[in-house]
Amino acid sequence: MSTPLEAFNKRKRSPKIYGLHTFGHPGCPIAPAGPFRDNIRVFLRQCSEPEEYNVDGMPVWSTFLVHENRGFLVPLYTIEESVKHSLTPFCDHCRSTGWSHHFVSKRKYHIIIPVDDEWNKPLDEGVFDLQTHLLHGLIHCNGFGHLICINGIEGGSKYLCGREVMDLWDRICSNLHARQITVEDDSKKHSMDLRLLHGVAYGHPWFGRWGYRFCNGSFGVTQHKYEKAVEILSFLELDQITHDFTTGSLFRDFKHIIRYYRDLSETKLITLRDLLRFMLALKSRVPFQRRSASVASTSISAASCSKPVTKSFAKEKPVKCRKFSKVAVSLNSRWPVRRLEHVADVVADALKEKKVANKGFNCGMTRQEARDAARLQIGDTGLIDYVLKSMNNVVVGGLVIRRNVNRSTGILEFSIEEIRRDSHVNDTEQELEAVHNPVPSPAFSPGIDVYKDVDFLYRNVLTGYPVSQQIKLAAQTVLDTKHFVKEWPFKDEEDELLRFICRVVSNFRDSERDFSRREFSHGEIIVLPLHSTFGDLKSEVENAMRDTYCVTESLVVTEIEGMEGIEDCEVLFGLVESGSEIRVKGFGSGSGSGSELKYESGVDNWTVRCRCGARDDDGERMVACDICEVWQHTRCCGIEDSDAVPPLFLCAGCCASLVPSVADSSLVFEEFGMESGSGLWEL
Repeated sequence: MSTPLEAFNKRKRSPKIYGLHTFGHPGCPIAPAGPFRDNIRVFLRQCSEPEEYNVDGMPVWSTFLVHENRGFLVPLYTIEESVKHSLTPFCDHCRSTGWSHHFVSKRKYHIIIPVDDEWNKPLDEGVFDLQTHLLHGLIHCNGFGHLICINGIEGGSKYLCGREVMDLWDRICSNLHARQITVEDDSKKHSMDLRLLHGVAYGHPWFGRWGYRFCNGSFGVTQHKYEKAVEILSFLELDQITHDFTTGSLFRDFKHIIRYYRDLSETKLITLRDLLRFMLALKSRVPFQRRSASVASTSISAASCSKPVTKSFAKEKPVKCRKFSKVAVSLNSRWPVRRLEHVADVVADALKEKKVANKGFNCGMTRQEARDAARLQIGDTGLIDYVLKSMNNVVVGGLVIRRNVNRSTGILEFSIEEIRRDSHVNDTEQELEAVHNPVPSPAFSPGIDVYKDVDFLYRNVLTGYPVSQQIKLAAQTVLDTKHFVKEWPFKDEEDELLRFICRVVSNFRDSERDFSRREFSHGEIIVLPLHSTFGDLKSEVENAMRDTYCVTESLVVTEIEGMEGIEDCEVLFGLVESGSEIRVKGFGSGSGSGSELKYESGVDNWTVRCRCGARDDDGERMVACDICEVWQHTRCCGIEDSDAVPPLFLCAGCCASLVPSVADSSLVFEEFGMESGSGLWEL
């Protein structure tokens, strides 16, 4: 397979190359002054090269970015999707985000960086459906868009981390003057939902580092409820947590974790937010060293300080080992056994190389070091992590691989040794269980793996608090908040241009539903030279609206509110202040209520009215009543996600009207709502 550089050199044209970490900075690659609909065209014309193929009839452009330090090339593709010729003209992301009332824009621009292995291949059909891209963002030509997926090292990339990709995306949006970008946050780290973990630790999701804030909650969650839930979880006092776990089996573990990190911190750790923030900051300092053996010893054995903690390593019972090939077969993994064995061989080779290089001294490798070594040959980091978790007291290629704590650093390390006569290779199920579920040591020792300690708090406090229904409900509220948005507010720059927000008011009598949507519709940005006339303003409004939205493609502006009687030849400067909002009236065949491509919600006129408070599609699983046709969440109706929707479904209201005697059965459903009983929102 050719390298990205070889593939680049084979191109007939020689497009410009931009720096990966500077692309999108002010003035790089362009310094646009207009709205997004114009800036994206300038970008494609000046900074991209058209590809010699298309995707489902859609044109493709490519831009190349070079990593300034490591020298590899990254392809950045832009695909223009014409809504009128698209099989999916309406935007599902807009609907679930709360933008159902937005007018359907004429063009969507997909910005994509494929996964590493696809860098030298042309984009193919179905490219919009893949979740493996390092970056996939969609921006409507009106500047509103969605970050659909982002992946880095954890997602399989050998070259880019998630933060680098996110920085690039944010700079592109800023440079091209995007207006609002949403993201549906389902990101995880070690099976922990980051929107919950980071929400408690920092007050915002991982995407909050780039300015993303609450947009739209599922299951009726409002911004007030979300912020209240984050506050309740964040300011749980550590002493209270310890007290609440006093009678449980995990009391000593909680006590050890809290005491250990309090001893390690130079500032007081009072709340759960203090503790999690300190632990996550500690994890970012690599390598992490425990303060001293005495600190760990003191924190563990304070209750029995009269008896010093000692442990003899002179005579240990031989640990029985298993061939990794047998372990791999028994795992029933989604990966083939041969791939698991290949990863194990690569790790064993890396350990052997280090042992030879260090002449047998300091030859252990931390999990991260083993992971990095394997990643040089294997691109699937999920596969590597899966194998590393299973490598303890296993035989690979005639060598025993063990996983032990380095006594000087307190860090878990992999090591290898020759098979000795006293080593036991056995295939019993009992010993297999011992490999994957080693008996915990009598004294719990925090600090060896910070993420394990964080995961312990996540599972037992954030999602498994034993004594407080309020805390459980708060955690569920945060987890039910997936949609976040970043806004670039409209502002008037200090230059010789006039800028306005223009809202079009139709002269047609729309239905009450359309009227309410129209009132909440966003305006369009209009940019004009300083000495433009009133006639120029009307003409630019017509051009902008015709170019941007299907419903206004033949709009004719008749008047501007508050500016009636002004002649077209009069100069705007001094007549209307730049940066203000204007409302225009007009008519045209496209502005009638019968247009199919009008709102992003589509042509279906369906109603959401769920007991949780939801009144619009939020992207969650729903079911419609077969009588009133009102949609509700399956979860709120007591239908588990794993259960099929019943072939005949009647809501509680229709049940009550049909069979009054069972009206009380509707009370059963109330416990699934968020509006009743818990007292969470009364605090």
